[in-house]
Amino acid sequence: MTPKIIQGKKIQQNQAQERKRGRGRPAVFDRAVALREAMELFWERGYEGTSFDDLIAAMGISASSFYNSFGSKEALYCEATRSYLEWAGQWFNAILNDPSIDTKTAFARLFEATAEEFTRGDHPLGCMISLAGTHCSPGMSNIRDMMAEHRAFSESAMAARIRKGVTNGDVPEDSDCDMLAAYYSAVARGLAVQARDGASRDKLARIGRLAMSAWPTGKSGRSKLGSKGHSRSA
Repeated sequence: MTPKIIQGKKIQQNQAQERKRGRGRPAVFDRAVALREAMELFWERGYEGTSFDDLIAAMGISASSFYNSFGSKEALYCEATRSYLEWAGQWFNAILNDPSIDTKTAFARLFEATAEEFTRGDHPLGCMISLAGTHCSPGMSNIRDMMAEHRAFSESAMAARIRKGVTNGDVPEDSDCDMLAAYYSAVARGLAVQARDGASRDKLARIGRLAMSAWPTGKSGRSKLGSKGHSRSA
């Protein structure tokens, strides 16, 4: 999905001029490093909170190099988001889909890892996807929708893991897989906000352990959040 955000006339004119001046000049910078810098800036400030001047300063490149290599701020944001997902997806998917552990253990470990990853000191706090695009001006609806799609994808991955657990017999068969996934996805997003607000790693880990108390147990999960009967009566 590539959002189509209409740029202002002045920005469009400047972009065209820079492209014309820089056409044919080879990039003399490390593109991967520049992309990482842009990703962390977007992660910290959001799309609208990051100006073009902020970007080229953080990336250490000229305007012409920016346009030649990345096309536009919007295109860069999409690429930075993909880069973040490739990085975060490594630990998320590795834990969630670990075949050597049961479903409940996978989710418990996922929250342990979330507490650690959201509070690391070598990148912005929280989660770029959870924190981005929730408040956008009317012209930025495509950015908002793109980020909502990414969040929905993570929730769907959780639901798929729970369904697999039902099939494997380690999750009660009457569990509401979609409701459980929605709940744990909401908890994870809340942890991102807590982390951004300065919550400690230990606090996030304790929240995660508390959330796991809602996990359905025994042959029937009817008394728990994840039961289909509970979701119908809610």
